[in-house]
Amino acid sequence: MTGRRSSRSNPGWQQPLWLLLRLILFGVGLGVLSGTALKLLAPQVRQQTLPALPWLSDLIALTSDDQPDDTNTTATSESAPSQEQPITPALLPGQFLPTQEITALSQRWTQLAAAQDDLEASAFLLVLDDGRYAQMQADRAMPAASSIKTPILLVSLEQIDRGDLRWNEPLTLTKPVVGGGAGWMASKPLGTRFPTYEVATEMIRISDNTATNLLIQRAGGKERLNSRFQALGLTATKVNNWLPDLDGTNTTSARDLSRAIALVDTGGTLSLRTRDLFRDVMGTSVTNTLLPKGLMQGLGGEQGRPDPALSRKGYRVYNKTGDIGIAYADAGLIELPDGRRAVAGFLVKGPFNDPRSTNLIRAMAAAMAPHLKPAPSPPRAVSAQPSP
Repeated sequence: MTGRRSSRSNPGWQQPLWLLLRLILFGVGLGVLSGTALKLLAPQVRQQTLPALPWLSDLIALTSDDQPDDTNTTATSESAPSQEQPITPALLPGQFLPTQEITALSQRWTQLAAAQDDLEASAFLLVLDDGRYAQMQADRAMPAASSIKTPILLVSLEQIDRGDLRWNEPLTLTKPVVGGGAGWMASKPLGTRFPTYEVATEMIRISDNTATNLLIQRAGGKERLNSRFQALGLTATKVNNWLPDLDGTNTTSARDLSRAIALVDTGGTLSLRTRDLFRDVMGTSVTNTLLPKGLMQGLGGEQGRPDPALSRKGYRVYNKTGDIGIAYADAGLIELPDGRRAVAGFLVKGPFNDPRSTNLIRAMAAAMAPHLKPAPSPPRAVSAQPSP
């Protein structure tokens, strides 16, 4: 009797052992099931066919790193191409790097210009995200008219970054900088002081020529400004006279205008704060009858006023035009519906006030529209949701 009682009281040590063994077996089984589930769900998470679960993506990434699957890698490389569209990596910040020419568009521009044999034209387009470009006499130096105000704005904002100029610094109206033509500042008494932000904005918003001359003077004059243009790679851009420069002695090219805008947008020359100022100021331009209108016509569909019509299609253009009668220009940054960005510039020289000049710019802008449409997005599988 005593022996049997002892045998029943002693086995108590076995219970923790069995519990530990069961926990180990349960953990191993759960790990196998979890690993299998993660491996099955990985392709769907990477293709974003499941709801966004950041923790699941991170866990899959860790699982993939810890447990490489040579079989799947080999099968993928030897099988037919995946239905998933490859993503072209964006260019690094600050790059202005044309890589693949859109020959059909370059040829189309050449045809449009050749149809007007007494007009000179220059055109350039660069999609910043993938380097695709088109060109037609893109480096030809031509009368800049008011389009030269875009690189002048760029250099002025560079001075703000260096601390040489303050955004609210007052600029004093003097006789040498008073310019005719567009703008209202010329009508103010000599000695009137304008804050730099107002001067820069009016230079772009309504193309105020006196405002432009104030910034040229503040930048240190024409020669110093031209030296900075050369350093920025704007080799055809040069200020020779105060604006309005009706004789067209100030020059630039379609590539230079595009490059000036791209240097800002890709972070190549301005800080984040002054880059925002550049976009804000460029967004105030009221003239949208050249590049924006041509792009709108090329996209088709509902027309109307260019800026609202483009906005409804998912596009926005930050542009600055030029018009001195014998020469017209327009260049701008184009935001596309899929988030990509492009820069484009156009210049045309011809007989005074000849409507064919502006029509040619619109036609070239329209011709590039099909090449700026976003690719159709692949359909995404909708995961079944459990009924409540």
